[in-house]
Amino acid sequence: MFLDYTLMKTITNMKKTSFIWISLLVFLSSFTYQDGIENVINALKTGSSAGLAKYFDNYVDITMPEKSSNYSKSQAELVIRDFFNNNAVKNFEVKHKGDNDGNNGQYCIGTLLTKNGKYRVNVFMKSKHDKMLVQEIRIQAE
Repeated sequence: MFLDYTLMKTITNMKKTSFIWISLLVFLSSFTYQDGIENVINALKTGSSAGLAKYFDNYVDITMPEKSSNYSKSQAELVIRDFFNNNAVKNFEVKHKGDNDGNNGQYCIGTLLTKNGKYRVNVFMKSKHDKMLVQEIRIQAE
């Protein structure tokens, strides 16, 4: 009888511990996803191609007024750096951002304010290996 009580108590404690760990993982993973899109937004606000490139997947689709292609991570950083050098960034205003649950992704739509004018920017991110990575960036003159 004592053995049954001890066994039941051990199982109950294991369930509680498992629940706590699972809850903690879910809680922390939600911050990881938010960090990705928020860091991309901050990189756009400051015109940081290096900050943006930290979140690039191995290949990124980039659409711009002058060029459009699928670039490797390093090529994509150079393309964005060139754009920022030619269009000094003043600010980035977020118009809309959200989750794409069917795709395990996030997106952000906003206006990039530069010395040469305004650009509409769409950024699409997808979860890969528990990290949010940029899959596509579209930059269009407004």
